[in-house]
Amino acid sequence: MSHRLENRVAIITGAARGMGYAIAKALYDEGAKVVIVDIDAEAVTQAALALDTDSARVMGRKVDVTSKEQIQDLTREVASAWGSIDILVNNAGGALFTPHILEEVQEKDWNLVVDVNLKGAFLFCQAVIPTMQNQGRGVIVNISALAAHWRASLAGVQYTAAKAGVEGLTRQLAYDWGKSGIRVNAVAPTVTLTGDRVEALWESKSEEEKKKVLSAIPLGRMSTPAEVASVVVFLACDESSYVTGITIDVSGGRYLR
Repeated sequence: MSHRLENRVAIITGAARGMGYAIAKALYDEGAKVVIVDIDAEAVTQAALALDTDSARVMGRKVDVTSKEQIQDLTREVASAWGSIDILVNNAGGALFTPHILEEVQEKDWNLVVDVNLKGAFLFCQAVIPTMQNQGRGVIVNISALAAHWRASLAGVQYTAAKAGVEGLTRQLAYDWGKSGIRVNAVAPTVTLTGDRVEALWESKSEEEKKKVLSAIPLGRMSTPAEVASVVVFLACDESSYVTGITIDVSGGRYLR
């Protein structure tokens, strides 16, 4: 059985658990060598071992996505060890346990969410693009959110603004680097039950509130991390070779109502 991403090198941020891990596993299952990046060192080690006890195709590294120095050190290490960087998935982000009510959002909350979601994506793109340019090829997939071009339901304005920035970053980089063989796209899920915070927020809702949320989704259910990951794989592989500068909603049609 052939794999669509055989021997390609993929870096996935925020990949120690939840959606990031699902994306890393999906890329790995398609033959890619994967670099699991996360701020939680212990979780990184556990995720790498869960994916493959043989380190020949899996690398786990603790990296703060808001640190330019750490990012540059990682990208140099990966390019040196595996010879290329073919795929970057900027997944690290989220609302990061910050308030969703405007009056409660402090400046530090705004800075944290914008730095991790938007600045982190920018810094990683900036770090890998020179390698991709030298190769004459590369794929970047930024994880946005339906909130970026609609609205958030479980997060505040800081999250909505940061994800809108991610989509702007995606379009501009796609335009600027297409001639170098680099494709840049985004994937925008709606609420996916992944991560302790989202699951806790969902479980805190009454059955009536849950029913109201689900009734607003034409497909009538939440998405799964695997469903989001499958779209990332599509954008990372050659099947989408003429696709760049777009955001694909994985939302069950939620904003149609």
